[in-house]
Amino acid sequence: MNYMSKSQSIIKLNDVRKIYQMEEVKVQALRGVDLEINKNEFVAIMGPSGSGKSTLLHMIGCLDRPSSGKIYLNGTDISKLNDSQLARLRGREIGFIFQTFNLYPTLTAMENVELPMIIIEKNKDERRKRALELLKNVGMSDRANHLPSQLSGGERQRVAIARALANDPNLILADEPTGNLDSKSGEEVMKTFVRLNESGKTVVVITHDQIIASHAKKVVKIRDGEIIGSDKK
Repeated sequence: MNYMSKSQSIIKLNDVRKIYQMEEVKVQALRGVDLEINKNEFVAIMGPSGSGKSTLLHMIGCLDRPSSGKIYLNGTDISKLNDSQLARLRGREIGFIFQTFNLYPTLTAMENVELPMIIIEKNKDERRKRALELLKNVGMSDRANHLPSQLSGGERQRVAIARALANDPNLILADEPTGNLDSKSGEEVMKTFVRLNESGKTVVVITHDQIIASHAKKVVKIRDGEIIGSDKK
């Protein structure tokens, strides 16, 4: 199956709604969201707690399916894919970075970066070479054999960024990536995202912080599950 298209849009949401059943109450997390993110954009999605921004990230990242509406990734309607097809597409096209790093505590930095490549069955020598190259690119080559517990928060997030790049995805999604970092480490992480975007990657950052959002070229604002504005630099 050919997942790529000539469209400039890497992700497109049409009238996307998401309803969660919380015991006897239905919660509308997203209320008819229309959003298009083009290739090589750097977008910040801003909103207060409970605004629906994390749910929106799950939709953009194909981690969850909408209750209604359509989501297209590189022109492919994801609703037409089964779970294994969706997982393969996600593994190739999207790199995820989380506030809590999500590194495996018993694996070294290098082994953590190798993990996504194991899933797509890249051989050991290729994995090792690629992991070392990525760690070098984020300034972590001298910490390759350290466990996450031996790294600072900023160092862990840089390892997480290297891991997100392992399969050379077109789209990088980051959920509050500086939330557990001090301001200096957070600024370094954001500079890394700027460099990734300049190298051709599409970057989407979820944040509630105006300073973090200021690094993006476009800011999308969400409140109560609805897009309420979009500003471009």
